[in-house]
Order: sequence, then C-alpha cells, then structure tokens
Amino acid sequence: MVAAAVAALLGDLSTWRGLIDTVLPVYIRNTLALVALVTTGAIAVGAGGAWLVTMYRFPGSRALEVLMVLPLAFPAYVLAYAYTDLLQHSGPVQTWLREITGWGPRDYWFPNVRSLPGAALMFACVLYPYVYLLARAAFAEQSATAYLAARSLGRGPTEAFLRVSLPMARPAIAAGALLAVMETIADYGTVAHFAVRTFSTGIYQAWFAMQDRAAAAQLALCLLGFALLVAALERIERGRARTHLRGARLTTLERTRLSGWRAWAATTACLLPVLVGFLVPVVVLGRMAMRSAQSVTDPRYIDFVAHSLTLAAIAAVVTVAGGVLVGHRARSAPGPRTRAMTLAAGLGYAVPGGVIAVGLLVPFAGLDNAVDAFTRAHFGVSTGLLFTGSIGLLVVAYMARFMAIALNAFDAGLAGVSPNLDAVARTLGRTAPQVLTAVHLPIVRGSLLTAGLIVFVDVMKELPATMIMRPFNFDTLAVQAYRLAADERLDQAAVPSLVIAAVGVLPVVLVCRAIVTGGRSRRAAAPA
Repeated sequence: MVAAAVAALLGDLSTWRGLIDTVLPVYIRNTLALVALVTTGAIAVGAGGAWLVTMYRFPGSRALEVLMVLPLAFPAYVLAYAYTDLLQHSGPVQTWLREITGWGPRDYWFPNVRSLPGAALMFACVLYPYVYLLARAAFAEQSATAYLAARSLGRGPTEAFLRVSLPMARPAIAAGALLAVMETIADYGTVAHFAVRTFSTGIYQAWFAMQDRAAAAQLALCLLGFALLVAALERIERGRARTHLRGARLTTLERTRLSGWRAWAATTACLLPVLVGFLVPVVVLGRMAMRSAQSVTDPRYIDFVAHSLTLAAIAAVVTVAGGVLVGHRARSAPGPRTRAMTLAAGLGYAVPGGVIAVGLLVPFAGLDNAVDAFTRAHFGVSTGLLFTGSIGLLVVAYMARFMAIALNAFDAGLAGVSPNLDAVARTLGRTAPQVLTAVHLPIVRGSLLTAGLIVFVDVMKELPATMIMRPFNFDTLAVQAYRLAADERLDQAAVPSLVIAAVGVLPVVLVCRAIVTGGRSRRAAAPA
C-alpha cells in the first residue's frame, strides 16, 4: 500500500489530470453503481434466505440450509461466461424464443447480459452467501424474547422481523455486505468480460496496455481509498450496534411450520438463488465443456491444474502460519505495538488484489533492476528477475490479501479459552512457543483447517493479482479461463471454469455443514 501511494504521488501530474478529464468519472460512476446494486441484492437474498431457513420449516428447508451456500464456490467471472453463452443472441434461450415465435433478429427486444446490471447480477448471485452465512448465525443466536414481545404487542411476523430481528442482526449483515463489496470492487474478470469500465479494469489497462505504471498506481490508490472508506464505515456501524443483545434472555424460538402456498413460496424463494447461482451454471458449463472437445487430462491443462494447486496450497499454508504467529503474538504480548501489527496484518482483505500487485511490483521491480545492474557491473553476470520472476512474490501477495481470514479463525478458535490457561502453562515452565504448540494449536486445529480451506479456494479463484504478478509461462486455471473468454472462446473457457468450481465446492460444503451443525447443537442445548 505504501509503495502504491509513493508511486502514485511521484507520478506525472499530467497523467493524473488526463485521468480526471477522461476515464476517472466513468470509473467512479460504474464502481459506485455496481456496489449499490450488489449490496442491495446480496442483503435482500442473503438476509431474507437466512431468516426463512432459521425461523420457518417448509419443504426442503434442511437441505436448503446447505444448498444456499453453494454459489460461493463459483467466481463471478465463471458465472459471467456461463450466462453469456446461455443468453447471448446465438445462445439456446434466444434461439428457442425465435423458434417458437417465428420472430426475426430485429422483431423483439432481449436484455443484454453483458452490461453493468448484468455484472451486478453475477456478483449478487455468487456473493450473497457471505451475507447469508453471517446473518443466519446472527438470527440463530438471537434471543426469542424480543421477537415474542413484539408479536405479543400486536406486530405481525413481517413487522416484528423488520423492526426487531433485522436491527439486532445488523452488524452481521453489514459485515457480510462488506465482504461482498470488497469482492466486487476487487474483481477484474467479470467487469472485463462484460466491458464495464471500473477501477480494476483501469489498473490492468494502464499497467499492460498503456505501460504507464504511474497511472496504474494512481488508480490503485483511488481504489484503495474507496475500499478503506467502506471498511471504516462498516467498522463504525458495527461499533454503534454492539449493545443490541446486552441483557437479553437467551431463549430460542421454535421454528414455525409453514403450510400451503406460503410453504412453497418460501421453498421457491430459497431455491431460486441456488438455481441461478449454481445449478444452471453447472449445466450450462457442462454443455459448453462437452462441445469444446477438451479434456483436463491434456498436458497443458495438467500444467494449469498443477500451477493452480501449487499456488493455492503454498499460499494456504503460509497464510495460516502467518496468521497463527501474529494471533499468538497478539494474545501473549498485548500492547499498542502488537495491536497496530495485528491491524496492519488484517487490513489486506480490504485491499483489492490489483492494488496489492501494483504495490509489490513497483518496488521489487526496481530492486530486481538494481541487483541485476550491480552484478553486471561488478561480476559480469545477469541475475535476471530474482523477485518478480518467481512465484515467491505472488505468494506474498496472496498472504497479504487473505491474512485476515487466518487471523479471524485463530481469534475465533481461542475466543472461549481463558487467558488463565496460558498462565497455568507458563507457571508449569512452558515457554511462549511451547504454549502455542502444546495448548493453542490443538484447540484451534479445526478453525485453522477451515481457514486454510477458505484461503485455498480464494487463491484458486483470484484473478487480478495472478494476472499482473504471475511469472512468465506460469498460467493458472483462472488465467486460462479469462484468456479464452477474452478471445470469445467460451466453450473452451468452460473446462478450466468447471475445475475451479469443482475444487471450491467441497470446502464450501464442509464449512457450511460445520456451521449448520453447530447452530443446531446450540439450539438443542438452549433452555426452553
């Protein structure tokens, strides 16, 4: 972040004035419109679905608790490829429409999916699970006392939900919406495929097409400022809402069984996001993959899979290890310096991948050139690209981007462990590293495994940082899918897209099952 800011401030002001006069207003307008549409859609679908599966029993409600999380396995750009093939003029939907009506190409109007609203729909379909998971946990942990009091005062179910339960869950919903917003502004593949000009596309275009690193750094700084502003507003909002549950009597509310049209309406409302965000894309991508006559057993695809798995595995291990070290330091030696270090380590999730890539490449490219010039002058040997030419710097970018996941998992795993346990271990002669290995790690093992799986999936889907920082001839599944889609070879792009989704499904299901099982256990143990 510091490197991006320095590069932006040292850049030519004429470049900045040119951006303001030409593309910057468009980037701002499109980014704000995307954020507004995605936030509205993610909250409506995520919070609404969470309330239905938590408070009501209807056909399929148990299965839909897990199924509603499945779209999280898809990157938004993969959904974009699927729906472009499905809804474009030559796609099956419009072809079928012309066949049954006899219309010609100019006899009807059909919405263009490759547009800003279309991009917002893709984002909302795959990002609402962030809101759903957090909102569902918040609704499940709420006391029924306030809700029942509202009902006893004559409020209907809808009004009691809007005026009591929803405000109580506001911090969790805001946190989920923040994650959705961060993913939206950081995305490159979806907006590039739909030709929507945002800060992410501008950074990539300035870096590669225009070869203007100053302009890329200036755009990255703007995007960083916007991301940090959104994160700060969410943090302030969460702080204001901290006392909603204080003093509540922790009783649980028995789920209401719906019947008739209300039951099937609830089933439809929860099933529709799963159909649009997961089942339909799987069918469409499978059809496209069969048309492409490509196979993942091809040597080139084996390389793509190996590169993706290697990066994801290394990044997951390194990120979780870094999160453990930082989290243990924060617990064992609290203080202003440690809090500042923890805050800085967890800030990366609020920074888009493209910004991190620019911030790392600018100083390390200069360092590479300086080292190479020194060895040439003194030893007559060229060192090449020691830092920017290997995957090491890319792994560092992933670690900076996803460190917050590991930190939150470590903190959550130890949240219920009293510091007295650490003190007892220290009085028995254990050093701080021994307390970590003998006490903390066995307790948080499940949480860290979950964090590692999430980081693994996120790295598999990450596109902007990988596109900018990958070494030469080291393409991943995400990069290959984007390249083929950019060349309008959507059928071929379906193969790597399906592999990315397949890798992401299992961790998503495991995490969701753990959350759902934990929620049911808490309800069973709660007093009547």
